[in-house]
Amino acid sequence: MLGTDLAVDPVLDGLPVAWFAPTYKMMLEVWNEMTRTLAPITERANAQDRRIDTITGGVFEMWTLDSQDAGRGRKYARAIVDEAAMVKNLMPAWNASIRPTLTDLKGDAWFLSTPKGRNGFWQLYQLGVDPHEPEWACWRMPTVTNPYIDPQEVEAAKRMLPERIYQQEYEAAFIEDSGGVFRRIMEAARGAAQEHGEGYYIYGIDWARYQDFTVFAVMDPNTKRMVAMDRFNQIDYGLQVARLKALTKRFPPSAIIAEENSIGGPIIERLQRDEALPVQAFKTTNATKAAIIEGLAVAFEQGEIEIIDDPILTGELMAYDQERLPSGLIRYSAPEGQHDDCVVALALAWYGATSIPAVVPFVQGRARGW
Repeated sequence: MLGTDLAVDPVLDGLPVAWFAPTYKMMLEVWNEMTRTLAPITERANAQDRRIDTITGGVFEMWTLDSQDAGRGRKYARAIVDEAAMVKNLMPAWNASIRPTLTDLKGDAWFLSTPKGRNGFWQLYQLGVDPHEPEWACWRMPTVTNPYIDPQEVEAAKRMLPERIYQQEYEAAFIEDSGGVFRRIMEAARGAAQEHGEGYYIYGIDWARYQDFTVFAVMDPNTKRMVAMDRFNQIDYGLQVARLKALTKRFPPSAIIAEENSIGGPIIERLQRDEALPVQAFKTTNATKAAIIEGLAVAFEQGEIEIIDDPILTGELMAYDQERLPSGLIRYSAPEGQHDDCVVALALAWYGATSIPAVVPFVQGRARGW
């Protein structure tokens, strides 16, 4: 069992390890296994406190996450969260209780689970696939990769089970929740990023500087296909402009729809004045954001759009949420602690591709006579 192997190794090295489980029953199953596994080196075991001290100096402790205070005040070299997708309020528990226990010993954390929709485990998985989060990593292991399971059993399950259940339980896939803003995302995510294009393209830009990400989304207005995306953070205005100019050489723009809120205004003025790029400012309010997000949602629902199969992009789309305000309006945003920069850039590109006439920019030159 992967989880118990992860727990045993540091205990053998004399280090403290914590195991967190969603329920007491799940914790008890692992406790019984660990008492047997560590028996040859156990100095004392306390079944009431779920703690094993070993002759190596290592310690193994277990907690249930039905309390947000689990493990609070302890120091661990490793924390293992079992069946993490089943933990309610996983992100608050991680930030407030589990993560602080790893600070003193510079410990690591492992989250093990079968997926269960878009929840805290999904949020952590997105950190693992994000190249801008070097402290995180993720691995996806479908059942068929387990050498102890007969592949014929997996094939039988595939024939018998509903597709959504099979994908989740056997393929370790995060299935979209029925209540999400965007549907049929993975059906649309069948494209690949192109190196360069022919013709002219519509850009959507969501600007940022340090905390969030600047994203350029490029859409072919004729085929309604997304052909490129650039996502980055922590660079200044000059470098952002340079990256945009480099992208426009590969995909000439007929229109660039750029959010003007926050830092967008000065950059847009510079692009219009100094770079002669066809930039159109888009002012984001609750109403205008709702309009472009709902337009994009309809495009997914009706199968009108094709996007790049990029895990950051699809992750943001799947996690995207909505909230009804007291005024009756709907506010669209990413869940707390997540980003929606890719979503906004794509929505702007789709808005441009479907509302702006496909006009080829006029290039002045010498007329040729007969």
